[in-house]
Formats: sequence, C-alpha cells, structure tokens
Amino acid sequence: MKKILVLPLLLIALNLSGQVKFDDYFTDKVLRFDFMFAGNSDNTSVFPMEMKEEAYYAGSRTQLVDPFGYGNFKYELYDANSGTLLFSKGFCTLFQEWQTTAEAKQMNRSFYEVVTMPFPKEKARFVISERKRNGKLENIYETEIDPDSYFIIREQPVDARFSRIIGDGDPANSVDIVFIAEGYTATEMEKFRLDVKTMADILLDTDPFNSYSDKINIWAVEAVSQESGTDIPGKNIFKNTALNSTFYTFDIERYLTTIDIKSVNDFAGNVPHDNIVILVNTDKYGGGGVYNYYSITAADNEYSKRVFVHELGHSLVGLADEYYTSEVAYEDFYPFDVEPWEPNITTMVDFDAKWKDLLDPKTPVPTPATNRYINTLGVFEGGGYSAKGIYRPKQDCTMKSNTDEGFCDACKRAIIRMIEYYTN
Repeated sequence: MKKILVLPLLLIALNLSGQVKFDDYFTDKVLRFDFMFAGNSDNTSVFPMEMKEEAYYAGSRTQLVDPFGYGNFKYELYDANSGTLLFSKGFCTLFQEWQTTAEAKQMNRSFYEVVTMPFPKEKARFVISERKRNGKLENIYETEIDPDSYFIIREQPVDARFSRIIGDGDPANSVDIVFIAEGYTATEMEKFRLDVKTMADILLDTDPFNSYSDKINIWAVEAVSQESGTDIPGKNIFKNTALNSTFYTFDIERYLTTIDIKSVNDFAGNVPHDNIVILVNTDKYGGGGVYNYYSITAADNEYSKRVFVHELGHSLVGLADEYYTSEVAYEDFYPFDVEPWEPNITTMVDFDAKWKDLLDPKTPVPTPATNRYINTLGVFEGGGYSAKGIYRPKQDCTMKSNTDEGFCDACKRAIIRMIEYYTN
C-alpha cells in the first residue's frame, strides 16, 4: 500500500505548479453551462442552451486544472484578458456512447448536457474539446462568458428536501457524493434514505474507499416521483418519475440511464457535490456509469451493491469496463492503435503510462489467463468490450464482474489518485 500511496501524492505535487489561486479568480459559487451535443457517428456540434449560478462549489480549490487527461471530452476556462488557464475537467456523456452505435451511422440525434465550474470573477473564455479517434483532443466550441451578464439565471434551486447521510467534512477537502431519488414517491422517502445509507456503508467498506471514510460526504436529495419504479420499454412498462430513467438504453435491457441530465443537475444543485448517483427504486438488475456525468443503480436487486460500486468506478474515477463477453451496443469502441485514456485498460501502445510499474518483473507480458496467475497483477487479453487487442490488469476485478474479488491494484491506485485530487 505504501508504494501505491506515494504516487498519487507525487502526481498532485507535480501539477500544483500549474494551478492558479482560487480566490484570485473565483467566487465560492458554481457556474453551470447547459448545452446540446448533436450529430452522428462522424460529427459533433455544440449548441448553447443556458447558464446558471448555483450556490455550492464543492471541488478542490488547489487542483483547478485537471491533472489526469481522462474523458472523451474536456472543458476549459481561460482568463479573457491574460489567457491564463483557470480551470479544466475531462468528462464523458451518453452522446459519445451513442456515437459508437449502429444507429449513429444512420441518423442525427441531440443530447442535453451540463458542465459545472467555479464561478469566475471576471470575463472568461470557455472551450469544449472532443477526443478524436486518434486519441487527440480537438477544440469544437468556444465562447466568452461575462459573469455579470443578466442572462445568467440566478434563481432558487428546485424545491426538494435534502440531508447529509454520512460525513462532516468541508466540501473543499472532501469527496462529496450526492444520491438523488428516482422512482420514489413522497411516501417512500424513508426507504430512499435507508437505501442511501445502505449504499454508503457498502462504499465505505470497500477497499480503498475505506481508508478515506473521513474524507467522504454522502448527501441525499429527495426528488419526488409520481409513480414508483422506472421505465422498462421492453416489457411495455412506463412510469412517471422525477428523472425519466429507463432500462433498455441503446436497446440493451440491463442498461439503466436517463437522458434528462437537466433535471438530474437541477436536483443535485441543492447540495455541494463532486459526483452524482441516481438511485432507482426497482429490483430489476441494471445500472450505468459515465465519467463526470453520473452513475445510476437499481436499489433492490441482489447485485445492486456490487453494481453501485462498479458504476461509481466509471463515474467518479474514469475506470473502463474490463469485461468483453456481455452484450453491448457499441461498435469498435476503442481503436486498437490508440492507447485508451482509462487507467485500467491498455492496447499496449503506451503501456508505460499505465500499471507497468506495479508488475512483478517476473510476470510475463501479456500474461496467460491460467490458474498460475489467477491472483497476479498482469496484462490479460480481453477488456473494453473486446476479446482481442485490449488488455486488463487482472483476471477478475470489480470492473469486470459481479464477484467478490474487489478492485485490482491498478484500479485501487486510480481510485486513490482521484480521492487525493478532490481532497487536497
């Protein structure tokens, strides 16, 4: 563990020199930028929708420029006068996932999107970049933001009860996770709070999150639905719910999501948060997780606790799926000649940047998936929805299956680095 812990602290130390002082450029509020992604498998366009001021900036005040380089998109904020980079963050969306489906080759679609940042004191240049198939980021949109503009919406957040379930840390030095109720009626909110406590206890019992229990705050926002449950289109079941969630995303039965990211963020804005979890009042198996977007989990399935931790690995840490046999809608999700940005898979194009330093020098690369190496950190072929050409760190891991294996050492290090990023 000592070897793993030193590295994230070094990563943070190396990036501090490029950071600006928070109080010089920002207030303690949030600037929310809403927009549409639109296009198809080959093209992406950005259409601005609105800007809002929200009350609680929960992120790090020393780590303003993203040190990771994760995500299929990135947004940046520059001082308009000096050109100084003030803030940046990588993210993913359902739109980008949809772009890899067969449908995206035949039609155009649009998806509502939301990004947040600390509220600037002076005029700033806002930039969105997209990661192309060659792995490089390309600027696709920019605009100037005037923080004094009367077009920035300054209104009370959507009316919803909220509570802090676990933790008493300062949001500026904590990982703040907000759970939002979905498919819970007004009479089911006690169940929602108990469900959140159950998930929180599971998280804080999971290595390495258990080593940071004093730096994690868990919030619950009670978004009231008219009906219990969620949509299951394949069974002709439709429910009137607060966040409009649904199974059968991209026609995959277990893929539970919502495209109503506007409502999700409207409710999340009631509390300080670094990460959003949507908890759905259903016992049907399913879930989903998208980096710096949200994770979503069914509350009452026998595998819900494991699914929750897996999906949080996606949304909070940027971990990739390590499985390759389950049904997905994606086609050629990862180019084999480009190193994926996710820290727990590799195409071997740039393995030096991944978990190579954690390997025992005696471990063969690639590593045979045999009993001899069943508990060994190695380089096992199969991952990222492909049986060939993509490699994972261990034969089994929380990011591969619903077993009791837990996170592998490569995933643990990525989790620790992310927690350190938010809490230092």
